[in-house]
Amino acid sequence: MNFGFSEEQDLLRDQVRKFLDRNCPLDRVREIAATPEGYSPDHWKLLGELGFLGLILPEEYGGAGLGWTDLVVLLEETGRSLFPSPLLSTVLAGALLSDAGDAAQKSRWLPGLAAGTTVATVALLEADDLLAAEGVQLRAVADGSGFVLNGEKCFVVDADFADLYVVAFRSGDAPDDLGLAVIERDTPGLSVVPTPTLDRTKRVGSLRLDGVRIGSDALLGRVGSAWPAIAAHLDRGAAAVTAEAVGTIEGVLDLTVQFAKDRVQFGQPIGHFQGVKHPLAEIYVDLESLKSLTYYAAWALDESPDHVALAVSEAKAFGAQAITRAGIDAIQLHGAVGYTAEYDVQLYLKRSKWSRPLFGDEDYHYDRIARLGGY
Repeated sequence: MNFGFSEEQDLLRDQVRKFLDRNCPLDRVREIAATPEGYSPDHWKLLGELGFLGLILPEEYGGAGLGWTDLVVLLEETGRSLFPSPLLSTVLAGALLSDAGDAAQKSRWLPGLAAGTTVATVALLEADDLLAAEGVQLRAVADGSGFVLNGEKCFVVDADFADLYVVAFRSGDAPDDLGLAVIERDTPGLSVVPTPTLDRTKRVGSLRLDGVRIGSDALLGRVGSAWPAIAAHLDRGAAAVTAEAVGTIEGVLDLTVQFAKDRVQFGQPIGHFQGVKHPLAEIYVDLESLKSLTYYAAWALDESPDHVALAVSEAKAFGAQAITRAGIDAIQLHGAVGYTAEYDVQLYLKRSKWSRPLFGDEDYHYDRIARLGGY
């Protein structure tokens, strides 16, 4: 059996890397991260034109109809370059819409996501940050054929510049009495509050819902039965964040290896010293191990639903540890200059702080592995 990437996937990687190297080197990343928007609308438009945004969406709605293994290729490269964009949130929202929406809803919203004319995100978590059905406490009050929502959603990625929000809400007292609705940015009663974060290439905010009314046409699937779709979203999100982490580790390793070659101390490059070589080798071993776990999780998402939960948790648990170690060790290997804003390595450390907790940190996923019987 061939466990390598296909020729088409290798060509996709080359195309994405050329696009990012040409359009968004690290000095451009810094410029974009300093803007109020936090991403480049021009880059976003190009991503849509190149077909990257609709990679896993069905072809009948403007997508490419590819799988999660193909998406991993894209996310690795955006993670490697620290590309600032709402790609992750829009892709995950599109997958959730594709799963839970009916034909009319897919026709209404998915083409815009694929083309890059619409930005979307998922509003799931609340103040307790609980990745379970019990964590959804936003209460929906029936109002004719629709509902009225009052409450707050926290830790919403790319909330500040999304056009669509897929919002999870509670319709009853049973643990899994949950629903999903698509709410547009200009809906009366909806407001967005940005949340300051360490990594300015990744924006986060809160949604405040004050008497927001949602009609029946905005409800995804049957109200009270949304938990399976939400659970699938959590697994996909963990896999996607881990795929970006793979690229981030690769990027910081390349940067630090080059620094070790260029930095001369005691008459020779510091890369000659064991105290530098060994940590670099350990980062490389972590990277290659994480790649295997991540690729298997992506394969499971495409081909083996029964193995998804365990495979995703194994990848995310190890990835949360590996990206943290890589970020800290890279700073240490740069010495005191690594902490300064002048050097790019600190950007990767900040990305590790964003990546580690999103969709569950290592403690959450190791506990889940134990419950699933993985260890």
